[in-house]
Amino acid sequence: MGKDYYDVLGIKKGASEDDIKKAYRKQALRYHPDKNKASGAEEKFKEVAEAYDVLSDPQKKDIYDRYGEEGLKGGGPSGGGGGPGTFSYTFQGDPHAIFEEFFGGRNPFGQFFGGRNEGMDENMDTDDPFVRFGMGSGGMGGFPQSFSSGMGGVGSHSSIVKKQQDPPLVHDLQVTLEEILFGCTKRMKISRKRLNPDGRTHRKEEKILEVQIKKGWKEGTKITFPKEGDQTPTNIPADVVFVLKDKPHPVFKRDSSDIIYPARISLKDALCGCTVSAPTLEGKTVTVSTTDIVQPGMRRRISGEGLPYPKRPDRRGDLIVEYEVKFPERLSQSDRDMIAQVLPQF
Repeated sequence: MGKDYYDVLGIKKGASEDDIKKAYRKQALRYHPDKNKASGAEEKFKEVAEAYDVLSDPQKKDIYDRYGEEGLKGGGPSGGGGGPGTFSYTFQGDPHAIFEEFFGGRNPFGQFFGGRNEGMDENMDTDDPFVRFGMGSGGMGGFPQSFSSGMGGVGSHSSIVKKQQDPPLVHDLQVTLEEILFGCTKRMKISRKRLNPDGRTHRKEEKILEVQIKKGWKEGTKITFPKEGDQTPTNIPADVVFVLKDKPHPVFKRDSSDIIYPARISLKDALCGCTVSAPTLEGKTVTVSTTDIVQPGMRRRISGEGLPYPKRPDRRGDLIVEYEVKFPERLSQSDRDMIAQVLPQF
């Protein structure tokens, strides 16, 4: 005699679609191997999944109701009109995958109760999360209509519990001033988990993300690649975010869209005037002359030799020559006397 799928779910033949859903929910929670450690629970959990797989599908249910398990699995006499000879069924599904699709996750116990039901009765009749929340009738297989609207029906294996997206994965991305001047493309390799076609297991894979660095972008600019993080059956992959960081330059310092060149001059040049050959980011040199007395920290601007403005990349900031006066470490007495005679008293 074939299996009685109705008996497996604890319902009678002729049960409604809602009754089938409620019965599967109750029996799957009762025999789930994560909660029920009794001998045979794993096999019973699989039987419950097979019963639900058949009875929740109108075509399979119709053949099963008319011809039983043998007819459903192609063991009966052949015939026309959609009889058993024209249909052959073998349960090849994954009971855990069916459970995850029905409940929206592998562990609805923790999602609804935070693991507080560890010590409850093994039969778990009172551990049905929907009963505990007063959702025993109406709506989506036990949900009230107001709760189930917009969420999809569990009978079609839609997720009940909304998946949460993992927090963003943030990485610093160092760029040189020359790369900011001209713009560039950075190729960043990431390693992540991706789901296999079975929807449960995963594999590791590497992917190259191309980061387009635009002219003049400021430090702190964020470039986001949506949902490129790890993928699991119960999550929405995290966004991968790169944050621009200025790489220290051997010559210049950055000040927004301006660049600063520290020009070290002697005390003599500071007092008597001097000419400085200042380099640019493009490899040229510009000449800056002064006949004024140079105070420490004094600046001279060279227009248009800085970095592009982020919102106006056709225009550029300035190159700023910032004077640093080098004082002598020691003086002879004769030099001191000479300077004392020349310099005015203040």
